[in-house]
Amino acid sequence: MNAIKKNRLALLCLLVAQISFAQLTIDGQFRPRTEYRNGFGNLMPDTAEPGLATSTRARLNIDYQTETYQFYLSLQDVLVWGENRQLLPDDENNSFAVFEAWAKLNLGSGWSTKLGRQLLSYDDQRILGDVDWTQQARNHDAALLRYSKEKFMLDLAIAFNQDFDNPSGFQSVGNAYNTTGFFSYKTMQMLYLKQKWENLAASLVALNNGFQNFDEADNAEGLSSLQTFGAHLMYNKGSLGFAANVFLQTGERQGGLKVKGAYLLGLDANYNASDVIGLGVGVEVISGNDGQTVGETGAFFPLYGTNHKFNGLMDYFYVGNHANTIGLFDMHASVNVKLGKKSSLMAKFWNFKGQQNLPSGEKALGSEVDLVYSHSFNGYAVKIGYSHMFPADGMYELKGITEADAASTQHWAWVMLAIKPKFFTTAKVD
Repeated sequence: MNAIKKNRLALLCLLVAQISFAQLTIDGQFRPRTEYRNGFGNLMPDTAEPGLATSTRARLNIDYQTETYQFYLSLQDVLVWGENRQLLPDDENNSFAVFEAWAKLNLGSGWSTKLGRQLLSYDDQRILGDVDWTQQARNHDAALLRYSKEKFMLDLAIAFNQDFDNPSGFQSVGNAYNTTGFFSYKTMQMLYLKQKWENLAASLVALNNGFQNFDEADNAEGLSSLQTFGAHLMYNKGSLGFAANVFLQTGERQGGLKVKGAYLLGLDANYNASDVIGLGVGVEVISGNDGQTVGETGAFFPLYGTNHKFNGLMDYFYVGNHANTIGLFDMHASVNVKLGKKSSLMAKFWNFKGQQNLPSGEKALGSEVDLVYSHSFNGYAVKIGYSHMFPADGMYELKGITEADAASTQHWAWVMLAIKPKFFTTAKVD
């Protein structure tokens, strides 16, 4: 055996030995979704044509775990069918991204730290969630310290964001953070506590976000700091369950807009009437802005939560919209029916009102019906959805379009395939 073959064999043996003391998993996701939009996210004008398009999320994930650390890498691309011309050498939309890239270090005695691009998702995802419905989803570049023991958990996360792309940026741009919109923060500090009991779980969160202001000096005084804090409670016993949210906001939004007395209150109840039928009812109140004080608002915004889960699937509220307006009061009722071992049908009804009056004095915004059918096959799943908005007079006023100019039917339909292949995995040997 020559030297080259011996070296290759030695390298292979070293690699096998390394993997034998670790666990390596390589998996992925392929998720195309076709949507018919005729009023999704906003009222459709009568003169506009409905939209039909397909987008695909493709992910490749690598998870490597040892006794002392874990490394995770998720590569992602979001492709809209037909967005590139034929024979295009480069992707025009620049959607390829490192979705997650982090390392977790086990510090012992229940302590660990997680560094890098990661998900921050807690409880029902009302304030912090992964927003998985959107093809791009949400992540955070942060350092997280965790303590977990039995039924208690503590997370402390911090972030300091920059957007320069070369080392000389320290001198050329200082610490100014030029990324704006959608509550993109320069600094973030988050404390999360959770305790579980037999039938009850309670969590507390305190979140501080610093937003760059460009009309002040480039220092700490140039930040607007917004504080969000509150609690999530969940109780389950037998067939009955309750969940509650209580959150407050104060401080300043982007641009120095002062926030005072902003709040979110939510209560949900669910009941498993049988092994086949599950029922749910709930109410949520989100404070709005009365517009009477210049430079000040009482409007709450749920920031980095998975807002698509709340206030209707058609995303008329708090999904890149409704950020400093009349707030919201919604009541909802749902039924979930198991149609078999692998299929189910969910139907949900929503009624919307403004928490504040519109200039006309109107509050009623309308109603929405959501239907979602799910079926799991061997190795993949399909979901089909249909939603219909029934706008009231207040919705036309809120969205700035007259009823005469709006399409007579406001609805949305979609179908989504989800495949999560596992390409490779090794069993961990202790």
